[in-house]
Amino acid sequence: MPSVFGLLERRELSARRRVDELREEADRIQAELAVAEREWKEWAIACSRVGEVLAPADESGQDHARVEGTAPAAGEQTGKTSQVPDAVKPKSQVPVWREGLAWSVLSVDYQRILQALADRHRLHQGPLTCQELATLFGLDAVPAKVEALRSKAKRLVARGWLAEPAPGRFTLAQSVAGLGGGS
Repeated sequence: MPSVFGLLERRELSARRRVDELREEADRIQAELAVAEREWKEWAIACSRVGEVLAPADESGQDHARVEGTAPAAGEQTGKTSQVPDAVKPKSQVPVWREGLAWSVLSVDYQRILQALADRHRLHQGPLTCQELATLFGLDAVPAKVEALRSKAKRLVARGWLAEPAPGRFTLAQSVAGLGGGS
């Protein structure tokens, strides 16, 4: 007959796995939502620009509307697309990693995780667990702190900043590590 504590631990482990799965799914959906919102805003801008070009203008503004026609709108559109990291101003979202994306688009907490793992990579040391990260950051290694770090690390994995070569062990993703730091 199994012990009560054994049964409770199995249930707790099952519940934690379910939470981790749901967090990963939520992170994936959050990333898709950010892309969809960005695309929606770009289409809204395009509709607005076309509306400005096609709208009847008064005589004093007519030449101005012609000058501002398609060329400046294209330039403005390009300016808006190059500011995509600015769309993450609150820095609560983690953008998907891509070549040339600076660590500064991430919040300080995420940057600390990347820096700690970059130092490990530079010193040719292995991956870290979230408990080790908590200790490294001077935090109490209590479940709440460790789980908060785990959530952030998993989000960084989902966005391509980190890799998880073994369950619960994190290191820089190969593409990020190839940059030699990148902040």
